[in-house]
Amino acid sequence: MRLIILIAVTTILLLELSDALPKSSVGGPMAMMMIVFLAVLALGLYEAWSQKRGVLGWLVSIVASVIGGFLGAAVASVILEVLLSYFSLAVPLAESQHPLRYIASGGMMLLALLGSWIALQIVNRSR
Repeated sequence: MRLIILIAVTTILLLELSDALPKSSVGGPMAMMMIVFLAVLALGLYEAWSQKRGVLGWLVSIVASVIGGFLGAAVASVILEVLLSYFSLAVPLAESQHPLRYIASGGMMLLALLGSWIALQIVNRSR
């Protein structure tokens, strides 16, 4: 699980540092959410595989992981919005080279994976 987190955060940071993500108002966030979706899906698949779940367990793990991941990403975006209100940037964060851009991307991935992990722990406790 640690390896999945490390790969996901490294991927998002490398894409941000290399400017490979689009800077448009639709393409950039959609690409980031696709990466978050793949990371939380991998987390759900790994948890189901490592716990040797049955077919229903695989489905529940995947659904819980995806729902928790997107809830974590939603919480991360609210936190990011509050942080951005304290900084007076002349340009949008996606177009700037401000260090907060990279911190926000990595933090959003971490909080999304944390939300996924919490959802998986809730499901595991209810079994």
